[in-house]
Amino acid sequence: MDKNIKFTPAVLGLPLFFVLFLWVVYWLEIRYDFDFVENGIYPRTFSGLQGVVFSPFIHADLSHLYNNSLPLLVLVAALQFFYAKQSASVLFFGILISGIGTWSIGRPSFHIGASGLIYVLFSFIFFKGIFTKYYRLVALSLTVIVVYGGMVWYVFPNPEASGDEIVSWEGHLAGLITGLMLAVLYKTPEYEQNKIVKYDWEHPDYDASQDKFMQRFDENGNFVNPPIPEPEELYFYSDTNVNYEIIENEKNESEPES
Repeated sequence: MDKNIKFTPAVLGLPLFFVLFLWVVYWLEIRYDFDFVENGIYPRTFSGLQGVVFSPFIHADLSHLYNNSLPLLVLVAALQFFYAKQSASVLFFGILISGIGTWSIGRPSFHIGASGLIYVLFSFIFFKGIFTKYYRLVALSLTVIVVYGGMVWYVFPNPEASGDEIVSWEGHLAGLITGLMLAVLYKTPEYEQNKIVKYDWEHPDYDASQDKFMQRFDENGNFVNPPIPEPEELYFYSDTNVNYEIIENEKNESEPES
């Protein structure tokens, strides 16, 4: 197992705590007859900006909360397991940026739910694995697209939807774009050394000036003949006396003895 990929208590603790918090918020809403919907994102209004922070923790009903809980458990655990160094900032900026994106492009209605964050995690895990080209993370990307690839269709508006079928496709689209942005911006140098290197120029310490092929071209890209190497001296030693002698690569001009 890669030393950068290891199990820690946070792999289970972080997703469980996050999802449990969502359920506690929903329980408070039911228990004390609160209505948190108006604390969601209402696009292009000053008061609607509060939803950028609050909307992922607000759900319309039990079905809405349940449908978001399972993907969150899986994706947050995967994020913490494979990208432990980036997980906290991905969650924080994922919520913030996707919320602002929803506030900017959303319809004039309250947008609530953690589905935008789910799309952030889905997008980040998929694209980051592809970008790293590390086989373990590429395998994770393929697994994510197989399991949750159908979510991509929900980033587009559905003109035939009505009533409870209406979803915030704007939030999904903002989350998908946010995850891609974070995958590009966040670097994972800990995985760079594990990439499968096929060519010399892919090595991080590659020096073109020492490449025999590149030496055949000048600074303008023109083909040049390589310099003729100087004659080298050959060395050998006797097995008995271990005495080194030098044989010059030049023709011996002395006459042979008769």
